[in-house]
Amino acid sequence: MTSTQIRPATLIWSRSDWGLLIGGLGLSLIGALLVWSATRHQSGSTYLARHLINTGIGLGLAAAVTRVDFRGLRAYAPWLYLASVAGLVLVLTPVGSTINGSHSWVRLPGGFSIQPSELAKVALCVGLAVILADRGERDQPPSHRDVALAWVVAGIPIGLVMLQPDLGSALVLGALAVGVIAVSGAPKRWVFGVLTLLAMGITVALTTPLLSPYQRDRLVAFANPSADPQGIGYQTRQVRIAIGSGGWQGQGLFEGRQTQGGFIPFQQTDFVFSVAGEELGFLGSAGLLLVLGFLVVRALIIAARAKDSFGRLVAIGVACWFTFQVFENVGMNLGIMPVTGLPLPFVSYGGSSMFAGWLALGLVNNAHLSSIRRL
Repeated sequence: MTSTQIRPATLIWSRSDWGLLIGGLGLSLIGALLVWSATRHQSGSTYLARHLINTGIGLGLAAAVTRVDFRGLRAYAPWLYLASVAGLVLVLTPVGSTINGSHSWVRLPGGFSIQPSELAKVALCVGLAVILADRGERDQPPSHRDVALAWVVAGIPIGLVMLQPDLGSALVLGALAVGVIAVSGAPKRWVFGVLTLLAMGITVALTTPLLSPYQRDRLVAFANPSADPQGIGYQTRQVRIAIGSGGWQGQGLFEGRQTQGGFIPFQQTDFVFSVAGEELGFLGSAGLLLVLGFLVVRALIIAARAKDSFGRLVAIGVACWFTFQVFENVGMNLGIMPVTGLPLPFVSYGGSSMFAGWLALGLVNNAHLSSIRRL
């Protein structure tokens, strides 16, 4: 099989990890209902239709990634990484657009927009795996040179994302990098050293004007919700009221008083979990988290069964990415984490996030198929 050969469709459908794909589709469809509930009183079915279209495009992207042989993915990885860095640089030019206090978007024709930081997560998964996989496949730990290069490769997109500034996405990229490099067998002093540098960087971001006033208001409201009663403090308070009023079984889909009253700004994106908490209750919200957890567990199982280091590291990267992002999103809904603007994978409204999530599932499914082929 050549490096760019495409797998036959029969192999994909007969041997794919259907639990992984069905879990992602189930979350996307549940997300469609929650997004519809949060927006129908103002926009009718507009957001519902867009969310379903984004899901369909995401499925197509996952299928396309799955069909490419893993050796082909390794060949394309440097170009994917360079393209993601170019997108992050483009955001910082006048072409970029500011939404919700973060200069993170690029406007496209037809009223569409894309957030390059979401696609950078996919690029970093494969980019780090390419650097660290070669020695791992010879049962050798990565060299100091490889580890240093991996941190440089991770540091470039993290730095560019912080310049937007987008602290949430930068933290996800950092968690992804730490997980992949640690699992690769890198010396512990490298991991702890860079963790110290990351902690110092976060401290600098919080104590200097690096963050935008909008994002600093979010952090202040986390520490003292009454500090901004008309802005983010109001928003987070309404979110907690919505989740707290759901009880065990919820008020019923399309019946939540806070959600249907439109009291929570941007509920379809950052705070879609509050719709689940209010209308589906504790049981429905717990079920949603179980499915998200299932995706992480499946990625970890595929990583453990992978016959090559590249597939293992890619799956680990996706697992770290999803774990941290779910924890941060749900945490900011519950008030135990500051609001950083991260979406809930597959559930929140947003094309870039949806596309990145499905590309990640395509990569993990590809690693699964590659392991089967090597048995």
